[in-house]
Parts: sequence; structure tokens; C-alpha cells
Amino acid sequence: MTGYTGGSGTAARNPFSRTAALAIVVLGSLLFILLLWMLATGRGFDDTNDGQAHVDGRGLNGFAAMAAYLEARGHPIERARSENALDDPGLLVLTPPPGAEGEDIARIVGERREVGPTLVISPKWVAGPASEAQQARGAKSGWVNLAGTVSPHWEGFLDEVWVELGAVDANGQAARWRGPDGLSGDLPDRDKLAWGGGEGLIPVVTEMDGRVLAAIVRESPGFEDGHYPLVLVFEPDLFDNYGMASGESAPLVDALLRNMGVGPSDPVTFDLTLNGHGRSRNLLTLAFMPPFLSVTVCLLLAAAFAGWRAFMRFGPPATSGPAIAYGKRALVENTAGLVRRSRRFHLLGGPYAERARERLARALGLSRHLDPERTEAAIDRALAARLPEDEPFSAIAARLRAARRPHEILQAARALHALERKLTR
Repeated sequence: MTGYTGGSGTAARNPFSRTAALAIVVLGSLLFILLLWMLATGRGFDDTNDGQAHVDGRGLNGFAAMAAYLEARGHPIERARSENALDDPGLLVLTPPPGAEGEDIARIVGERREVGPTLVISPKWVAGPASEAQQARGAKSGWVNLAGTVSPHWEGFLDEVWVELGAVDANGQAARWRGPDGLSGDLPDRDKLAWGGGEGLIPVVTEMDGRVLAAIVRESPGFEDGHYPLVLVFEPDLFDNYGMASGESAPLVDALLRNMGVGPSDPVTFDLTLNGHGRSRNLLTLAFMPPFLSVTVCLLLAAAFAGWRAFMRFGPPATSGPAIAYGKRALVENTAGLVRRSRRFHLLGGPYAERARERLARALGLSRHLDPERTEAAIDRALAARLPEDEPFSAIAARLRAARRPHEILQAARALHALERKLTR
């Protein structure tokens, strides 16, 4: 039999180090959180730089340059991909495509009457992607070819206002615009100009011949009824990448925002929902948006804490010993533990006295057929002959059988053990 080794166990070989295990868990957790964030926000799954006329468009007809300029001037820039974001304070810039629903535009503008000013930029250009030959010559993603012009058809939104497209007779010179605060500049294309007209318009930017390129809607919020203004831009080349390339449109952007009541650090939101890049909110989206973002952060911190606690005890698994140990010593310890837990101490005295009597009878050569009383009497006579001053065996055995408390049992057992050693020497 093998001896009992206690609670210690053998350690199995661990195929991973602590550093490797930590790196795997941390990297996997970060990638999982990144995936959830991308699913919630839509980032990385679709390319909004699709060559269309909106804030993420990098072609001539896009408005990425305007957004970059405003951000450099200190305006926080937001790209709204859900209609709920259109209610945020600050300036809202709408760049609807020609076929957008006019009722949708009217609803968005109407809901912002008491929220903030709105700038609606009309589309003009029909654009196509760069050809493979142009891409081979260095054309970047999102660059376009301008193939023609088109007027917007937004039935249900300011039906009394019209937009016209045509050429400008500028005596062979570039078409020029005039704006607030004495600003002026050249338009990039005098053969394809867009201007507008209709009832209730107050011109803000005009062409040299008086054509209205941008105007405030008289009945718009903020002009007469104390609400925020609505500005229509009929000529998108004032603010698109095509026009912003000259540098003359940048002061016009500042002047127009100033006249609309937009402060130097007010946020500017560019809409993407009307351009087909909107996303509806769901539970996963809400998890990464205030006020639910705080709950998400708390859950992530709790998971990180639980992972750290698990990592701190990381190591090779310990192989525990057997539930019941082997060997005489273990057997005695287990039996003693059982008696101690059951508190049946009074059951120990009688068996111990009987075992001592049997050992002494065998050591003294007494007959095995004697009854217990006669055997104890024979032991007492042998003890009296050798050690007349010691307490008789029968008296000690009787005291051991009568003992009930642990210290009494231990005291009598020790006396009996000492007596046994004296007689068997």
C-alpha cells in the first residue's frame, strides 16, 4: 500500500504560457467587441464614398471638402444615418438626390422648426464612376465623371419654388457669384448653372446677372415667426468639392453659417438617410448609444474583472489525491475523524481495554479459554508480583470503560498503555 500524500496533487503539463493565454483572451475579446460595434453602427460594412452627392462623396459632386473645412474651423461634424440623429441641435445640412421624396424632406424640415437651422442643397450633376483607364492613371476611390445635369423633383416640398438649369453669358469669362458681406467668387462651370426662384424667397447668393443661387425661405423658421431659418442652395457648386477647390467658397460658408445664427463651435450634422445610407435602430445599436452606453461599459468592465480574476489563478490543473487515502495511518486518521465528527467518544474505551487485555494475556501466556474476569484477575496477580505499587489492570480498564469525556478517555488509555509496556518488557 502507498501512503496518503494529503491534499497535494501532481500538476499536469500546461501547453500554453500565461502570456499566451492572456494574449489570446484579450485579442479575442477586443475583436468580438469591435464586431459588435461594427454591427451596431454599420461601420466597415458599406462604403459611403459611392460617388454620390453627399458628405462622404469624394468626387466633384460630393461635400466631403465642406465637412472637412467646417471641422477644421472647430465645428463638431456628425454624419446622421438615422432619423433620430436629425433632431440634434446645431445646423442640419440636407443633400437629397434628385429623386428623393419631397414629403420626407418637408417632414424633416418641419420637425426642426424649433431645433436648429437647416441648409438644403439641391443636386445638379449626373455622375458616373471613374473608368478603369482613369483608375490605372491614379484616379482615387469615389472620383467621378460628370456626365450631365438633372433638376430635382421633390413634390410635396416647397412646390411653389422652382429650379432651372442653363448656361450663363459671361462674355467668355467665368460665371461669378456675389454673397453676403461683400464676398464674391468664380463658379467652376458657366455652361451648366443652376438657379431658382419662386414666392417667399430672399436672395442670399446671386449670380452677376441677378439669378438666385441661394436664398432664405421667407416663411421658414427663424425669419418671421421666431424659429430657425431654412436656406435653399440651388447651385451646389457653391459648396461641393468642385467649388470648394478654388478656395473662394470657404469664406462664403463662414458668412452663410453666421447669417443663419450658427455659432463658431456649434455642431453641424450632414444627413445621409435621404441618400440611401440610413440605418434603423435596434437593441444592439442602442447598446452603443447614450444613455445605454453606460450600462454596456459597466458590463464590459465586469467581464474584464471576471476575466482578470480567472487569469490570476491560471496555471496547470492540479490532479487531486484519492477521496479515500490508502494505508494504516490513513485508515486510523479517517476513523478518528469519523468518531470526532460523530462525537461518540464513549464507544472507544471498551474496545481499547479489550484489545489491551488480549495482548497482555498473550504476552503472559494465559489460556485463551478464560473468561474476561478471570483473565483480568490473572493479569492483576502478575502485576502485583512484579510491580506491587502500581494500580491494578482491572481498575484502569474499569475507569476507561466508564470514561465519557475525551480527556478522561485519553488519561485512562495512557495509563493502560504504560501498564502494558511495563508488563511486556
